[in-house]
Amino acid sequence: MHAQAFSFTVETQGFADVHDLTHTVAGFANQANVRNGLVTVFVPGSTASVTTIEYEPGVVDDMKKAIERIAPSAIHYDHDARWGDGNGFAHVRASLLGPSLTIPLVDGMLALGTWQQIILIDFDNRPRNRTVVVQILG
Repeated sequence: MHAQAFSFTVETQGFADVHDLTHTVAGFANQANVRNGLVTVFVPGSTASVTTIEYEPGVVDDMKKAIERIAPSAIHYDHDARWGDGNGFAHVRASLLGPSLTIPLVDGMLALGTWQQIILIDFDNRPRNRTVVVQILG
């Protein structure tokens, strides 16, 4: 078993700011020179998530609207009352989607569907510099 780790930074604006990570992650997979295995993409922190969608403006907007319906930003959160930072909604949203994603690597290629891209969503209430960790096992 062979393992390699990579990381990179993404500048985000918060408030469900969405970034396509697919090409960067695929580049690391190519650089790792692993034919078959697993690629894990992870964002440290409790107010951002990694998932997949079809990365196009309509789906991105639909995702933001759905997340607002599930965990509205303009309601009371006990976290905000305790800490006063106003990002309780971001913590809830991030916990629902999760901080990581694992993608099979098959014949040196990420096993993603034709319209499936890897995305980072930053839910915080301010801009951030997010570190993304990519680990490749194979």
